[in-house]
Amino acid sequence: MRLRFMAIVLFSAFQSSFSQTDNAVEKRIQELIKKMTLKEKVGMLHGNSKFYTEQIKHLGIPEWALSDGPHGVRAEMNRHNWKYTGQTDDFSTSFPPGTAMAASWNLELAKQRGFVLGEEARFRKKDVLLGPGINIIRSPLCGRNFEYLSEDPFLISQLSINYIKALQTKDVAACVKHFVANNQEENRFVVDVTMSERALREIYLPGFKASVVDAGTLGVMGAYNKFRGEYCTENTYLGRTILRNEFNFKGVYMSDWDAVHSTEKAALAGLDLEMGTEKDNYNDWYFADPLIKAVKEGRVKESVVNEKVANILRVMIKTKVLDPETRVKGAINTKEHQEAAYRSAVEAIVLLKNEKETLPLNMSAIKSIAIIGDNATRTHCEGGFSSEIKALYEVTPLQAMTKKYGKSMQINFAQGYEKQSHVVERSSAGQLNTDKIDWKLINEAVAQAKKSDVAIVFAGLNHDFDSESFDRLHMRLPYGQETLIQEVAKANPKTIVVIIAGSPLELAGIESRVPALVWGWYGGMEAGNAVADVLSGKEFPSGKLPFTLPVTLSQSPAHALGAYPGHDLKVNYDEDILVGYRWFDTKGIEPQHPFGYGLSYTSFEISNVTSDKKVYEVNNEITVKFNIKNTGKSNGAEVVQLYVGQTNASVLRPKKELKAFGKIFLAPGEQKTVDLKVKVKDLAFYDEKTSGWKIEPGEFMLYTATSAKNIVSSLSVTVK
Repeated sequence: MRLRFMAIVLFSAFQSSFSQTDNAVEKRIQELIKKMTLKEKVGMLHGNSKFYTEQIKHLGIPEWALSDGPHGVRAEMNRHNWKYTGQTDDFSTSFPPGTAMAASWNLELAKQRGFVLGEEARFRKKDVLLGPGINIIRSPLCGRNFEYLSEDPFLISQLSINYIKALQTKDVAACVKHFVANNQEENRFVVDVTMSERALREIYLPGFKASVVDAGTLGVMGAYNKFRGEYCTENTYLGRTILRNEFNFKGVYMSDWDAVHSTEKAALAGLDLEMGTEKDNYNDWYFADPLIKAVKEGRVKESVVNEKVANILRVMIKTKVLDPETRVKGAINTKEHQEAAYRSAVEAIVLLKNEKETLPLNMSAIKSIAIIGDNATRTHCEGGFSSEIKALYEVTPLQAMTKKYGKSMQINFAQGYEKQSHVVERSSAGQLNTDKIDWKLINEAVAQAKKSDVAIVFAGLNHDFDSESFDRLHMRLPYGQETLIQEVAKANPKTIVVIIAGSPLELAGIESRVPALVWGWYGGMEAGNAVADVLSGKEFPSGKLPFTLPVTLSQSPAHALGAYPGHDLKVNYDEDILVGYRWFDTKGIEPQHPFGYGLSYTSFEISNVTSDKKVYEVNNEITVKFNIKNTGKSNGAEVVQLYVGQTNASVLRPKKELKAFGKIFLAPGEQKTVDLKVKVKDLAFYDEKTSGWKIEPGEFMLYTATSAKNIVSSLSVTVK
């Protein structure tokens, strides 16, 4: 309740803080710029260390402190190298990463995450938090999928808006990343991405547009890769035409670390801030002495430099960097923060299979339980490079089960498999030769499973696979885990598998062999508690998949078409707009599990689905109303999804696209009436002939669903 109340109060504060007179802000900015030398101005446009920019002491402009942290504020690093300082006061609250946030389908939890991270960033005296990462999950192999959100731009947009707005109420700037098309880590520094304008507009831009236009993000980070032949950080179409002119972005457009390749071109393309360039002398960076020289030689006008300084000052003023006595002070590692991390982990968990009501477990009737798997004891918060978190604590599944049930039952642990991989930065080489089957460990696990009432195998990946800077080599379970699970299931028919991972995996070989399958993600600091409480029934599963789970990698569109990772450092998005479920739907391909899928411990009935009208004008809003009832015997939550498809279009369109959703919590027997709304304008497609959005008149189908596959109701409406 405290967090919900806080959300209302702080959103009001957010609105009022952004309604201060723009004229007064701009006047203040210009007065400061007039007092600066060219060297002082340029000093604000590049890093003077790994995560700081230059101060201008006589003008009261402090260093600007940036920090990684899409799901937690990163530990303190040395100023001039990538080693941690080893402090004991930089522990933070660690949330589950991006895919888990999306799996909750809960916008309130996205807000709470924003509030908590904002508070902790301020406590740690950070001014900019680098996140959220919102690139589309295009390939199951992308190493960074775990910290991104979804394959669907609408789900990404809604979560990002709530996260960013909440974060920025704490006088911290969000920096949404990576603009644009950073959909693979393989060759990420040099790969040249080409796609149709329609794919750009319908799939890859909406999350960024929502973050800028609807959420008011104060920062945008340019991606490493090239886009249509030019690096993103020096791409005028991205930085000027789209970001500044179309989105009317007034904040700071900054580079990813070491993503700048030029002075003049990047400056003219709209980049404001250069970070992380790998040159020993900061004065040699592209936006340092070379920029001063370019101005003096007339290649870059000083007004361009002034524009960049103004953008930075504008963000500083909005986040009260220049008025420190009025800033939020922040807090860290509070009970409320930990509760928010726990709720985020619980609501992310997806129940994929539950035969014969294997789950929830009746813990009072169980005398012994086998806990199997390296992931039962492995911590994950400190992995993944830029998103790694020095968590105050991290509860593993074995720790949670032992603490909660160790006195009432016998807990039999077996490692089951050994981690055979290691991290090689910027290379997938550490994943080679990781399929060795260790029969000694398997036999130990089988022995524990045989003498236990229930066996739970904690399987999946770790950050040797799910990580920034390299992609996965395949979609299989490594380390012989499939064989382990098959053998344990033979020994104990009541075997439950919990997958700990942030990216799609091939599950067909194990799902058919076990009665219950749960996707637990990387659960952050409260991971073990969340999983244990869902398995025991103390909490109910309510997560839904934020991406499609293919049966095999070859089903996935980019791989089916041979459009990953590209050829000769070039990749064309041949699947165009048919990303994720759009591909599976339109091509009639059956995945392992569809987008939006997730089971519950209870049952729901959706009835009386109606639209408010049958015929709509372009400026109307469609309202779909329905009743939903919990027809089971336990509490639960259903995520109802509204998809829309055009019956006869002049261009190829997906069979259906997500346009609204709601997460509804219900007690047994409880019924609610729910409205889902979508603007008719949001049914448009991008018309490349006219370079604009187009709504064609005709029939549209409204699909009320509980996943991309499970359609509860289909309604036909007409758009004039």
